[in-house]
Amino acid sequence: MAAPTVIPDTGSIRKAMSLINTIDTGRFSRLLSRILQKLHLKAESTFTEEEEEKLKAAFSVEKQDLHLVLETITFILEQAVYHNLKPAILKQQLEHSSMSPDKAELFATAWAAAGPETMEKFRQRIFSPQKLETVGWQLNLQMAQSTQAKQKSPQAVLELGVNNEDSKSMEKVFVEFSHEELFEFYNKLESIQAQLDSLT
Repeated sequence: MAAPTVIPDTGSIRKAMSLINTIDTGRFSRLLSRILQKLHLKAESTFTEEEEEKLKAAFSVEKQDLHLVLETITFILEQAVYHNLKPAILKQQLEHSSMSPDKAELFATAWAAAGPETMEKFRQRIFSPQKLETVGWQLNLQMAQSTQAKQKSPQAVLELGVNNEDSKSMEKVFVEFSHEELFEFYNKLESIQAQLDSLT
């Protein structure tokens, strides 16, 4: 079965390829290596603003063109991860998309060396990108208008402490429920628990 074509033929891709073809081979190899190292870290930029300024000067390109190059390289590598492309197939598709043979060879070599580890990092991120660390709650009773003073509207607020594996930071998420929403949420949890119990 033929490998899927993963690089679309668009104006921006063609422009990115022509820019990539002008980059010095040694610098391009280091650039690829850096992007591969951080490819799985969605919450983190690959380069700082200061590093981007240095890249602009090194490659003699405008900021917009630099971003196009970086985004295109990232896109190609993400496609290689998603489709589990073999290095030779990746090289073939890059050359078909007007990338020069020497740059396509560098891509294939870098992918052959770092591809398996990169794919494993992606698998780990998919299965545990965020972990629920803490749960807090409070119940608010809100009085209705004075004409219906006997009615009370309960509202529950859940405070979820979520640990982000990518950025290694804890963020707090607040979820507010009306009485009906809380009841529905509880029923869904019970249903999920019953399904989990049936699997064990």
